[in-house]
Amino acid sequence: MLKRDLGKWDIVLLMLNTIIGAGIYGLPSKLYSLTGIYSLVVLAICAVIIFVYILIFAEVSSQFDRSGGPYLYIFEAFGKTPGFIVGWLMLISRVSAFAALINLLVDYLSYVSPVFIDQQIRIIAIILLSLILFGVNAVSVKSSAYLSNLLGVAKLIPLLFFVLVGFFFIDIENLAIHTHKPDFSSFSSAMFIGIFAFTAWEASLVNTGEMANPKKNIPFAMIVTISFAAIFYILIQLTAIGTYPELATSIKPIADAANLFIGPVGGAFITLGAAISIMGTLNANLLAGSRLPLALSEEGQLPKIFERTHEKTGVPFISLVLYTLVAIAVSVSGTFIYALSINVVSKVLIYMLVAIALIKLRAKNHPKTFQLPYGKTLSILGIIIGAWLLYSSDHSDFIDVLITISIGVVLFFLFKRKSK
Repeated sequence: MLKRDLGKWDIVLLMLNTIIGAGIYGLPSKLYSLTGIYSLVVLAICAVIIFVYILIFAEVSSQFDRSGGPYLYIFEAFGKTPGFIVGWLMLISRVSAFAALINLLVDYLSYVSPVFIDQQIRIIAIILLSLILFGVNAVSVKSSAYLSNLLGVAKLIPLLFFVLVGFFFIDIENLAIHTHKPDFSSFSSAMFIGIFAFTAWEASLVNTGEMANPKKNIPFAMIVTISFAAIFYILIQLTAIGTYPELATSIKPIADAANLFIGPVGGAFITLGAAISIMGTLNANLLAGSRLPLALSEEGQLPKIFERTHEKTGVPFISLVLYTLVAIAVSVSGTFIYALSINVVSKVLIYMLVAIALIKLRAKNHPKTFQLPYGKTLSILGIIIGAWLLYSSDHSDFIDVLITISIGVVLFFLFKRKSK
């Protein structure tokens, strides 16, 4: 049986760990290469878009206190098959996020030593880092929460250092508008990439069954987390643009910028911060992702073996082992940007489906502790925004996600047939 050991601020730090310190260490250069100084506007709009989804999730999540997150919401609103598709999408998004971030982490380690550029060394590093996180999560959910809280606080120190010190080295000339405004295609592509920096908070909802008073604490945690992240991201992007003229071509932009205005010590400090930050995000990813097979199993959509929890720790160890192995396999075969794109396509599809679920659950008069004003209007807005973001994605990435969904549906019906 799962233990409700995660309090209100544990949830906030868990969500911060899934967001801050992940994309923000790799995205400033990608956004700047597409939109220049207007990347600040891109981040502000991304924050507004995500806040729309946060409000939608606040109402929907207030109706549940079991593990599963968006999978459970769609399952209750539309039934088994749509529920399974969302659960499968969440697995795709979690695994692809893990792959994107652990590859980004190894990119930053190349600042310390060029050996991490070698493909074999990269693979070994990915496997060892994954196994360390697996060990922490295998002990107990509380040990994972302790590590999450520790890294959640520690990760903010280097980024605050970067902003506060870098502010005094900003060259106003770098902030000037030297080029024409980006075209609609570039702006849309930047929006699609920028959304990644604000996602992953929804993965924490999978652990609802391990949270104290989730119907009140989850909406509070989501709003606090996104508000803080939005302000922080814009300050980091502003500092990176103002201090590093070669920002558009960097693969480790925050470290390179710090190296320029402080020197090698600054670059090394930021690299250490990047490692801490990304490890925190990966830990939160493993904690949430490993509960998805459990949630699917509890609803009879995966074999019952994934429901098994350790009699002392309460950890779903079979689910944890499976998720870790799949995450490692995908990580060693992918790159940061490709995995990022697959992740965002999956996330946007999930957000759109939860927006539709709000309307359906209202029609069913499902009991809730919070009702969003103009909820149906915001849901329609969320669906329209999601359609635009999907249109802005690389069509090959969208097709890859559809193929993966199709594989999941086939597996679902094979398991269903075998069960009968």
